[in-house]
Amino acid sequence: MIRKSLLLLFALLSLSANAQIDRILGRWITVDDKSGIEKSVVHIFKAADELYYGRIERLLEEKYAGALCTPCEGEDHNKPVEGLIIIRSMTCEDGVLKGGKVLDPESGKFYYGTISYDPSSDRLKLRGSLDKRGIFGRNQFWIRKK
Repeated sequence: MIRKSLLLLFALLSLSANAQIDRILGRWITVDDKSGIEKSVVHIFKAADELYYGRIERLLEEKYAGALCTPCEGEDHNKPVEGLIIIRSMTCEDGVLKGGKVLDPESGKFYYGTISYDPSSDRLKLRGSLDKRGIFGRNQFWIRKK
């Protein structure tokens, strides 16, 4: 009896986590956490390697049309910001994306990232931090693209 109850609980938790990740996937409008300005549309997806990524599909401010990632280093240096993969190699744990990196194209720096979904506001919470535990960082809240 206890074994069946534990199995049922595990199945329900798995379904809940899967439903949560389905809400994270898709297109999101990024919002600058300081100014409140909508900046871009990012598509979050699961790739063939079973990891999660996010690509900038479109910049929303005309002044950034055709912008290049000049502060980026390595293979991203001088790449167009539109089309740039900014969320990289995340895994899903209990309906939260974590373990990967997030690129800030304005600074060219990578941060540890955690992405979760808030069902009450239908917003995505992205936490970028200097440390893996997320203590030293900041949050951004993104809006679902309709």
